[in-house]
Amino acid sequence: MRPTTAPIDNVLAFRLPTRGGQKYEHPRDLLRAPGLTAAEKRSILACWASDAFAVASNPALRAPPELNSPVPVSDILDALRALDDPREPPGGRPARLRSTERHVAAA
Repeated sequence: MRPTTAPIDNVLAFRLPTRGGQKYEHPRDLLRAPGLTAAEKRSILACWASDAFAVASNPALRAPPELNSPVPVSDILDALRALDDPREPPGGRPARLRSTERHVAAA
């Protein structure tokens, strides 16, 4: 069976951002970690979601060295979404709302 992850010698200059060698049980523990900015948390979570940490026998799991056990990639992506401001959607305000406002202003 062909492995689903690249051999470690095939990953060029892949360095995981770390801070203090902290071990986490789950991505939500990283979200609660004091002393990390949202950008640092986002960077760490994005690295964890990388295919470089995919479990060969189960590619839906990720096993970064900072976690005590593998976690589903969906949990990591949920943690990334939790860092987003719900009042400001990614990519800015939808264009359809602007076009509706122009239509009302023209009437």
